[in-house]
Amino acid sequence: MAESEPSRKRAKAAKKGLLERLATGVVVGDGGMIWQLEQRGYAKAGQYTPEACIEHPDAVLQLHKEFVHNGAEVLQATTFYASVKLSGKNDSVNESACKLAKQAADDGEDILIAGSVSRTDYYKEGRGKERCQEEFKKQLKYYVENDLDFVVAEYFDHTDEAEWAVEVLKTAQKPVMATLCIGPKGDVDGVSPGDCAIRLAKAGANVVGVNCRFGPDNGIETIKLMKAALEKAGVQAYLAIQPYGYHTPDASLTGYIAMAEFPFAVEPRTLTRADCHKYALAAYEAGARYIAGCCGFQPMHIRAVSEALQDKRDGRVAPVTQHYGKWLNCMESQERYKEDDRTKAEYWLSLCAATGRPSNPAISKPVLTEEEQLKESASF
Repeated sequence: MAESEPSRKRAKAAKKGLLERLATGVVVGDGGMIWQLEQRGYAKAGQYTPEACIEHPDAVLQLHKEFVHNGAEVLQATTFYASVKLSGKNDSVNESACKLAKQAADDGEDILIAGSVSRTDYYKEGRGKERCQEEFKKQLKYYVENDLDFVVAEYFDHTDEAEWAVEVLKTAQKPVMATLCIGPKGDVDGVSPGDCAIRLAKAGANVVGVNCRFGPDNGIETIKLMKAALEKAGVQAYLAIQPYGYHTPDASLTGYIAMAEFPFAVEPRTLTRADCHKYALAAYEAGARYIAGCCGFQPMHIRAVSEALQDKRDGRVAPVTQHYGKWLNCMESQERYKEDDRTKAEYWLSLCAATGRPSNPAISKPVLTEEEQLKESASF
């Protein structure tokens, strides 16, 4: 028998919101939708826009479900760059993205849905605050109409534009998260990570942090700087981290944009499940309470994050874990591996994995100077 509309409304009313969950534990989000869709053949590299929501909705829905199955308790609607870059498809893409995320959430237990806005072409064109905010309002309308659980300003590298976004998102009367695509050097205008965090929190963001462009190690370093500055200033905000799913020890001012391997040869830098396990614990120790991934984070990575943080998740266990147990323990019953310790979790967490590429360097030289990176950042 189909669930009635009143019962759905009662279930929604009983669901804990983002801030309630952060107050009692850690929240595990999803991974990078657009990046994964491109790798699966449902989006175009370079522009990374979400037409798949109307052209290949089944692919979007399936990926959402995979993230839920692997432990995500938040799904972000696939609306990245679903603004001025879509040539008249904005309405249908944004609406479909919201519906698909909500449909996927129906298959999970107590899943939150978020809608996001990101940097605009209008900012780099110098069109000013009012024009940028008009664009944010257009997307926000869909999130309000679809009654999403919270809203996100993400992938900003100019803090003032992110502040403008937060001002608009606050009008929805929902929790606001704001994340910048910055590393330890701060934003492209020279604003330090600590000052970025303070400004976003004072603008009204309940959760502040970093997403994309930089790998976990760079992201954790940046989060530590944000946490220290917030505490020193006496400003309250939860911290979020959603890093790039690849190692970037050689990242410069704008992260992967300047890397020679971006976008079609980054795979040798891919995080392992053990990397994600360790990332999750280190991010928690650094003070992050919303822990997820961005471009390059696959469902298996979110499973590793979920299981690493399981005892901090207010009793939440990923469906895949309920069925198969933790990935670190899956080899215990394999007798043929016991002699070389591959049945033990410690083996995988301490393994220095080979790349299989003996002639490849461990790091690369950026293809852009920092001055060139600033110009490139304005166009990507």
